[in-house]
Amino acid sequence: QVQLVESGGGLVQPGGSLRLSCSASGRIVSVRSMAWYRQAPEKQRELVASITGATTTDYADSVRGRFTISNNAQNTVYLQMESLKPEDTAVYYCNIGALVTSGGYVEVWGQGTPVTVSS
Repeated sequence: QVQLVESGGGLVQPGGSLRLSCSASGRIVSVRSMAWYRQAPEKQRELVASITGATTTDYADSVRGRFTISNNAQNTVYLQMESLKPEDTAVYYCNIGALVTSGGYVEVWGQGTPVTVSS
């Protein structure tokens, strides 16, 4: 009912920047939650940042001050990543919760986009 398409990952040197995007489409009435998670090799998936509405945000301590989550009215969520460190290397997943036209609520994961921070 809801499809997510992620983009923007890649290889970047330490100190560099990347911007991830995740667009939601389908039978959406309204998006209720948007977040980015990441999973590094041999580690559990962790919450990186979340946004509620247009301005209420929360961040993991490890990225606060370096990453910025935002969204737009077209059901797209972004993650601007600055001052990247090797420990930010992971596969990044967007997660969106939405009310759908069938009357239910669904939570959907993106396909994941790899970010590698290395010199």
